[in-house]
Amino acid sequence: MSTEKAHAGVKKVVLAYSGGLDTSAIIPWLKENYDNCEIVAFCADVGQGEEELVGLTEKALASGASECHIVDLKEEFVADYIYPTIATGAIYEGTYLLGTSMARPIIAKAQVEVARKVGADALCHGCTGKGNDQVRFEGCFAALAPDLKVIAPWREWEMQSREDLLAYLAERNIKTTASLTKIYSRDANAWHISHEGGELEDPWNEPSKGVWTLTVAPEDAPNEAEYVSLDVEQGRIIKVNGEALSPYGALMKLNTIAAAHGVGRVDITENRLVGMKSRGCYETPGGTVMFAALRAIEELVLDKTSRDWREQVAAQMAHLVYDGRWFTPLCKSLLAASESLAESVNGEVVIKLYKGQATAVKKRSPNSLYSEAFATFGEDQVYDQKHAEGFIRLYSLASRIRAMNAK
Repeated sequence: MSTEKAHAGVKKVVLAYSGGLDTSAIIPWLKENYDNCEIVAFCADVGQGEEELVGLTEKALASGASECHIVDLKEEFVADYIYPTIATGAIYEGTYLLGTSMARPIIAKAQVEVARKVGADALCHGCTGKGNDQVRFEGCFAALAPDLKVIAPWREWEMQSREDLLAYLAERNIKTTASLTKIYSRDANAWHISHEGGELEDPWNEPSKGVWTLTVAPEDAPNEAEYVSLDVEQGRIIKVNGEALSPYGALMKLNTIAAAHGVGRVDITENRLVGMKSRGCYETPGGTVMFAALRAIEELVLDKTSRDWREQVAAQMAHLVYDGRWFTPLCKSLLAASESLAESVNGEVVIKLYKGQATAVKKRSPNSLYSEAFATFGEDQVYDQKHAEGFIRLYSLASRIRAMNAK
């Protein structure tokens, strides 16, 4: 199919707009290459910070958009995407707490909703052809709006670099705050902030202090530990230091407390879905504390086989979220399994924050399976140690038979 035919028939496009260099260039490019179609800018507020939203509407309109929709998704993001995911225990490749990945399905869903509202016939994103996000967004679009055309400029236009984009905007007298001096590519939301590019592209380089923006360096953190208590109900954080808070409110409070102690820094070289490896530095202070709290309660309340199953759910969920398969039957099934397990995950945890570490030092639950009467190394009246002999003989019976047959 020719480019002209591919570009024909698109009358109104909803663009996932951040106001950054890529999406600033996409608006005029769409108008020039899609027969002056109408561009509706859409921005999801997932807690990236008020400074990212100031003047965004004016900027979008000045770039050629007909309107700009900024949708507040902060509470829904934490309550309906982050909390269910962390209840499963999902961590990608043992380290990454899925901050960027978890935000994509709610952004894509809201973008589709705006498209339906304004009567658009196409969706557009600024993801590159090398990254994971193109798959995440388009996978969600396929599940929610298969009838809408998807436009991915980075897979169509001839521009290849930051310099190309800046020159493109300069030729059209479109102002941008971006410059060639920007070193890192960053993505922020309520859960985390990610950093890529610059010095991080060489894995032999230790991240400099200029990389980190949310947390203090652990070596510069206070020399005295801070203790924070969390109340957990059915796998969800409901109180911080005794104060009842919404999911978003709890996360914001923990972000502030934990960041001051250098908690939540991760430096990982991960396997992208598209096949290449990439290096990212992530800061997830409040989320790291939440994970520690949930896992501490699980240690008390989940029996051996239930905990093993939760870990299997976690492993599957981590890849599902990372790979952009939120709106699938498998996701629904995994979340249902996690919700069932979380019914007993109730209690209180005290987390010690010190020099980059978040450690559960106290934990209790009304559903605890731990019994000091059974576990004590001292004398007890409830456990006859002689009974262990018969258990071991049965447990090792197959090994004994195998050894006898080998003689």
